[in-house]
Amino acid sequence: MDLACQSAAFTTDPFSEEFTRSLPVLKDAGYRRVVLGPLDPSSRGIEALGQRIHDAGLAPITMAVQSPGANVMSDEPTVRRRGFEQLRRFVEMAARMGGDQLNGVPYGVHGDTTDRPSEGALANTAQLVGDVADEAAASGVLMTFEVVNRYETSVLNTAAQAVRFVEFSGSRNLKIHLDTFHMAIEEPDLLGAVAHALPHLGYVEFGQSSRGLLSTGSLDLVRILEGVQALGYSGRYGVEGFSRATMQEPVADALKIWDTTFRTGEEFVRDAAGLFV
Repeated sequence: MDLACQSAAFTTDPFSEEFTRSLPVLKDAGYRRVVLGPLDPSSRGIEALGQRIHDAGLAPITMAVQSPGANVMSDEPTVRRRGFEQLRRFVEMAARMGGDQLNGVPYGVHGDTTDRPSEGALANTAQLVGDVADEAAASGVLMTFEVVNRYETSVLNTAAQAVRFVEFSGSRNLKIHLDTFHMAIEEPDLLGAVAHALPHLGYVEFGQSSRGLLSTGSLDLVRILEGVQALGYSGRYGVEGFSRATMQEPVADALKIWDTTFRTGEEFVRDAAGLFV
């Protein structure tokens, strides 16, 4: 199985020694990919970081994000254009690192939960993101966008909204990223939502209700995995867990991770790998 793990289970600093030490642990536990948090494409050491990941027998998955001054959802043409160019730089960064997948929230500023955009604004944004996805595909990079809950965005919260976004984009290369943690908040029928998104689904991520160990929490992830597979999904899977013990404080604060849900990244990745055995 093509399985990825969010690196925040070990550390939120991918340039740290802790991150380097995590790579053989991930490889030994059966993972093929490591998902990195948002990086600045202009950071020194990007190529070396990609090489370090590949030397460990893994592949990187990077993230695209937007900011208030560079946002494809903005009403301001200059800000919208900067957002578009920023997304293109994330695609270029993924390719420079030797990655073939770009996740993230490319359709607006993560954490902005103000008014829901109009259909026209959503369509315009989707077309811009779709254009970037087509450029990414030409570079051998699959671009996905994550559907997150109402407390993290007011743009896209459900699989049905994500499918509509893809349709607006006009792109055959833009794919949907669904996460069980967010779906449990927003979807009345989780597997029904997966079925609806299936023609455009590029990544399914498993996160528990507590955002901690996948074996403990209110979500029956074994049943969900069996259901997703029964629907015929054959793409990549990811696992994600957050614990304050392994994160830099500003990142933990931003994601509202207040508790120690597991002590070490190795504890998380071995527990999570058990779901897929």
